Amino acid sequence: MNIATTAPQNTTDGTYRPSFTWDAHACLPLDTKTPIDLLDDYVAGNIDYVCVNVGMDMNSVPHILRVIAAFRAKIAAHPDKYMQIEKFDDLAIAKSKGLLGVGFDLEGSVMLQDMPEMVPVFAKLGVKQIHFAYNRNNSVAGGCHDVDMPLTDLGREMVKSVNASGMIMDCSHTGRQSSLDIMAASTKPVVFSHANPKALGGHERCVDDQQIKACAETGGVIGICGFQRFIKSPNAPEVPDMVKHIDYAVKLVGVDHVGIGLDTMPSVAGCDDFPDGVNRAHYWPVTSGYGPGAGGAAVFDPRKLPALADGLIAIGYSTDDVDKIMGENFIRVAKQSW
Repeated sequence: MNIATTAPQNTTDGTYRPSFTWDAHACLPLDTKTPIDLLDDYVAGNIDYVCVNVGMDMNSVPHILRVIAAFRAKIAAHPDKYMQIEKFDDLAIAKSKGLLGVGFDLEGSVMLQDMPEMVPVFAKLGVKQIHFAYNRNNSVAGGCHDVDMPLTDLGREMVKSVNASGMIMDCSHTGRQSSLDIMAASTKPVVFSHANPKALGGHERCVDDQQIKACAETGGVIGICGFQRFIKSPNAPEVPDMVKHIDYAVKLVGVDHVGIGLDTMPSVAGCDDFPDGVNRAHYWPVTSGYGPGAGGAAVFDPRKLPALADGLIAIGYSTDDVDKIMGENFIRVAKQSW
């Protein structure tokens, strides 16, 4: 499902330019002072759309609203580079103008305050994607670093609201049973916007083959994450590391259900994700491989996504299949969900 205004092509330097490149999850510091030109790394990677986190379970509602307001204003202040994506047709408009399309996502559901009615409110603010638990259990769903629990009755109402409100239903960071329950309950495709096969990564934040298959059965996509700890690379992930995880998922569920969600997380001096305060050890437990001395926190550079497309072609992927992986699969989900 190609919404590109120009056909994919080989560039003058011999690299392949996919029809549309979609990064399903990225982080900027959750601070009103965050410089929006951090998005220029995505422009440099020929990325057409990036979904940026604007809040997690540990962030208060006032904090999240301040971040959304600041990010929206800064995007609007640079109409020569970026475009806020409000609806599906905006993707083609941004592409035709050579602009980076930007949407928002929420990581968790505490900010919904146990009210399914809050989902469409955040949707109107530009939130295009949500998952229900950030690593730890809450009133809606279980997190991947907690006691495994099913989706709650409230969680089922939340799934209905997400499906009805024009958001993509995500299961990243979510506990195993809750993710399976969400995928069974959803009437729209469900994604793992940024995750890795557990068979390769081995980490609790990775997802097992059953979860990947259940995702594909909804028509969804697993966005391969470029985070070193989950991709299990000895150094900052490079093209072969990403290709290995992509190829595993493709062989498991087919090329129509694999995409990219790098989970980049630049730091900026003077900017703080947690001005409201947070017990970091709770959300990132030492027993799960976080904390001082854990290492492994580098992320695949979004500027290297053109090289990733070439890397897939080099091992035998067709240009049509590369187009699907690099963006068109997530475009399909967005068209069905937004």
